Amino acid sequence: MARSRSSASRWRYVNPAYYLKRPKRLALLLILFVCVTLVVWDRQTLVREHEEEVSKLNDEVTRLHSMLEDIKAAQSGAGKANVIAKVSDASRNSDVLDDPIDVQRREKVKDAMIHAWSSYEKYAWGHDELQPQSKNGVDSFGGLGATLVDALDTLYIMGLDEQFQRAREWVAESLDFNKNYDASVFETTIRVVGGLLSAYDLSGDKVFLEKAKDIADRLLPAWDTPSGIPYNIINLAHGNPHNPGWTGGDSILADSGTEQLEFIALSQRTGDPKYQQKVENVILELNKTFPPDGLLPIYINPHRGTRSYSTITFGAMGDSFYEYLLKVWIQGNKTTAVKHYREMWETSMKGLLSLVRRTTPSSFAYLCEKIGNSLIDKMDELACFAPGMLALGSSGYAPDEAKRFLSLAEELAWTCYNFYQSTPTKLAGENYFFNSGQDMSVGTSWNILRPETVESLFYLWRLTGNKTYQEWGWNIFQAFEKNSRIETGYVGLKDVSTGIKDNMMQSFFLAETLKYLYLLFSPSSVISLDEWVFNTEAHPIKIITRHDQVENSGFFDGKHTETRSRARKEGRFHEN
Repeated sequence: MARSRSSASRWRYVNPAYYLKRPKRLALLLILFVCVTLVVWDRQTLVREHEEEVSKLNDEVTRLHSMLEDIKAAQSGAGKANVIAKVSDASRNSDVLDDPIDVQRREKVKDAMIHAWSSYEKYAWGHDELQPQSKNGVDSFGGLGATLVDALDTLYIMGLDEQFQRAREWVAESLDFNKNYDASVFETTIRVVGGLLSAYDLSGDKVFLEKAKDIADRLLPAWDTPSGIPYNIINLAHGNPHNPGWTGGDSILADSGTEQLEFIALSQRTGDPKYQQKVENVILELNKTFPPDGLLPIYINPHRGTRSYSTITFGAMGDSFYEYLLKVWIQGNKTTAVKHYREMWETSMKGLLSLVRRTTPSSFAYLCEKIGNSLIDKMDELACFAPGMLALGSSGYAPDEAKRFLSLAEELAWTCYNFYQSTPTKLAGENYFFNSGQDMSVGTSWNILRPETVESLFYLWRLTGNKTYQEWGWNIFQAFEKNSRIETGYVGLKDVSTGIKDNMMQSFFLAETLKYLYLLFSPSSVISLDEWVFNTEAHPIKIITRHDQVENSGFFDGKHTETRSRARKEGRFHEN
C-alpha cells in the first residue's frame, strides 16, 4: 500500500491541476522549458553554421587544388602568368557580397534560359528559330542555326557548360554557310559573326573564330559599291549583292552602319585588315557630308553615298547606326584612332535633343521621328535602347553635360518602362503614339520578346547603382513568365491587350533579353563594362586598345592567351 501511495504521489507532478494551484512552480517549469528549448535551438544553429563553414572550406580547398594543378601544368612563363591572373581575379572577386535577392532572381532567369534552350534543343535543333506552339523549327535566316549561335555566349556566361559544349560540337561539325540563300548582311553580322566572335573571346576556342571568318568572307562583297556604302543583301553561296526592292535601290542606314564592331574585332583577331577597312570606309564616307545635327535619314544611296529623303528615327532602320558610333569608340579604348567616332556621336546627340518632347499630363519624355521639317509623335520600342546608350556615353562629357544626358537617359527609361506598365499584360507594344492630354497609346500592338528596355535598365543599374532599375527589370521578367512562357518554350503576343500568343521564339530572346536580365542581377564584375562592349545583339566583345595599325592590337601574340584567361574569369558566373 505504501508503494501505491508513493507511486500516486509521483504521478501528481504530471497533472496540470497540480501546477494551476501552485503558480510559482508553474512559472519555474515554463522558465525551465524555455531554457532547454533555447539550448537545443542554439545547438542546431551552431551545427548548421558549422556545416556551412565546412562546405565553404571544402569549396575553397577544391578551388585552390585546381589552381595548384594549373600551376603544375604550366609549361612556360606565359602559362604561369595566366594562372596568376586567375588567382588575382578570384581573390579580387571573392570579397564581393552577392545580394540574396539578386541570387534568387538570377536563378529564375537562368531557369528561363534552360527552359528556352531545352525547348529549342528538343524541337528545333540546328534550325534558326523555334515555333513553340507547333513544336517545329524554321529557317528564318537561311538555316544558319541562328538561335544556337546567338545563344552561345549566354550559355557560357550562365555557366551552362554541357549545353555550351553540345552547341560547340554542332558549330564545329554541322554549321555550313554554303547556302543558296539571300541573307541580310546586317542580321547575319550581328547574330552570327557577333555570336561567334563573342564565343571566341569568352572561350578561346578557335573553331568559333574560323567560322566567323568564313561567314564574314562571304559577306564582304556587299561593300563593293562605288561609294563603299554596302548593299544590304547577299547570296551566301554565289555573292550577287543587292538591295531589297522596297527601298527603291537604297541601302538602309542601320543595316549599313552596324557592322563596324564585328568586322573591326575580326581584323584584330585575325591580323587581316580587310574587314576593318571595308566597314570603316562607310563611316569615312558618311562623315564627308555629316549634317550639323548628326541626324541621317534611313535611306542612303550606295552608288553616290548621298542621303535620300526619308524618315529620321532612333527606331527601326536608324537605331544601331548611332549606337555603333559610340561603341566603336569604346571598343578602341577611346584612343585618338577612334576619336572621330565619338565626335560624330556627340554631334548626333545634339540632334537627338531636338527630337525630345514630353507628354501631357504626365510629362513622359519621348523621342520623336522626323520627316523633312516635320516631327511625328511616335516612338518605337526599338528606340528604348537609347536610354542605355545615353547613360553609357555620358561619362565622356564634361560634368554638367554628363549629368544632363544621364538625367535624360533616366527620363526616357521611365517612359519605356511605362510602355510595359500601361498595358493589361504588362508587356510593351511595338510602338507608341503620343497625343496632347492622353500621354501614350499603343500603335502596333504585338510584342515579340524584344530586349531594348531591359538593355537600358541593365546599363542604368550598372552605371548608377540604383536598384530601382532592377525592380523594373524584375517586373518585366515576371510579365514574360506570366504571358509568354508555355510548356514548349517562349512565345510573343499578337496583342498586348488581349494576351493572344503567337508561334515564334525569337533568337534574340536568348541572345539579348535573357542575357541582359541575368546580368541585371549579377555583380558588376561579370562582363565588366571596363573590359567588354556589347554589340547590338548583346554579344560581348573584348575591348582592345586601337592604334593606327591592326597588327599593334596585342591580340596575336602571347598576350592573347592571358587576355583570354581574364576573359574567361570575368565572362562567367558560377553560383555555389
